[in-house]
Amino acid sequence: METFLIVDDEKNILKMLSQGLKMRGYQALTAASGEEALQQVMKTDVDLVLLDIRMENGMDGVQTLVKLRERYPELNVVMMSAQQDIEIATKTMELGAKRYITKPIGIDKILSSVQPFLEISRLAQENEILKSQIIAIDEMVGESAAISHLRSQIDRVAGSGLGVLISGENGTGKQLVANAIHQKSERATKTFIPLNCAALPDELIESELFGHERGAFTGADSRRQGRFELADGGTLFLDEIGDMSLKAQAKVLRVIETGEVERLGGNQIRTVDVRIIAATNKNLPEEIDNGHFRRDLFYRLNVVPITVPPLRERAEDIPLLVQHFAEHLQLNMGSTPKAIDPGAYAVFQSYNWPGNIRELKNIVERLLIMVNRDVVMAPDVAEALSLIPQLSASSQLADDALDLGALQSLPSVALYKPGTALSQMMDTAEAQCILAALEEFNWNIRRTAEALEVERSNLYKKMNKYGISRPDSDG
Repeated sequence: METFLIVDDEKNILKMLSQGLKMRGYQALTAASGEEALQQVMKTDVDLVLLDIRMENGMDGVQTLVKLRERYPELNVVMMSAQQDIEIATKTMELGAKRYITKPIGIDKILSSVQPFLEISRLAQENEILKSQIIAIDEMVGESAAISHLRSQIDRVAGSGLGVLISGENGTGKQLVANAIHQKSERATKTFIPLNCAALPDELIESELFGHERGAFTGADSRRQGRFELADGGTLFLDEIGDMSLKAQAKVLRVIETGEVERLGGNQIRTVDVRIIAATNKNLPEEIDNGHFRRDLFYRLNVVPITVPPLRERAEDIPLLVQHFAEHLQLNMGSTPKAIDPGAYAVFQSYNWPGNIRELKNIVERLLIMVNRDVVMAPDVAEALSLIPQLSASSQLADDALDLGALQSLPSVALYKPGTALSQMMDTAEAQCILAALEEFNWNIRRTAEALEVERSNLYKKMNKYGISRPDSDG
């Protein structure tokens, strides 16, 4: 429902226009002066302002227009006047007014005049929502018993509207599961808004969740809706919620219990209807015992628990996944299609895949780019996999630095390449260790830097040196 703000110092005009707009299904606010209009816009989201030019109390319409455009440059403002004055009309259009209309004017004519601007605002809002939706395009591929059971769980819980907590290792496809639940629910026509809690520092996550008002903190140059508001009527997916600060956890719990959101720096309570699906790669009961996660929030989230199996427990699905990724990647790259030799699948299936589906997708992409033949053979896959240090999903990088014994346990092919300089091998090993640590901590820079015992600035420099960047999220 669009919101109009009518600004006029004549009470009869305010009453007539507001009643007419409300009868046609719009929300109408009123202000009797420019100063009051600025206060209204500061407190409430307004889609369009109908602003009278000649007002006796305080600022006139032109002065008010200038102030509104300074503070809210995207706001739609339509000027109203009882007189036709081309000079004033031209001036207000130069100052940013969308249109100049002459009173008296009927509601229907006003709506027909402003409808294009309302439509542009709607499209801009939808575009903002779409940009904030990082929904993976990949499907849940596989025919194993594990994936069949997972699909069955999704079908049962989707229509219930209950909260879901998805557990699983990094890269298993937790976001795909959350999106599938949303698409099969009654909220499918509404938005699916994801937020990776591990990818944001503590000082930003509250702004992302709850939004902020202009001036709420340094850098808050404009009002912004939070993920809860964007997901109103739909689903909010909180990925890696185990990394959320206790302070933010308390606020999320309050929203779950009350359905009310308050932006940072604001004092207006907004009601939202949001289904929350959360995901984690941590053992939350252990996090509770260690004082890192709220027990009451866990019980709110864990109404229906779902566990996504690691790839090593569904190895029979690997050939289908390889084919799926190869088809999609080659379509997107526009490259000459390559076939996968049947013998190559056994090599894929022999690997432990500590990075799960995300790692498999990356390897398939590397093979499609680097192999110069029309067919990817078993030796190609073996060579690609030999470049990856065999660090298990329970890597001890967070606790202990790699020692000589750990290095000696790696396959020799990962340590030594005939004809390669020692410095190059050391760079390769360092890059692989950094990449493994980033995957282990879900690309959380702070935790990775702490685990590797380096400054964050130094870690960024090394990532830039080796061309390491976060891949597209697969869940």
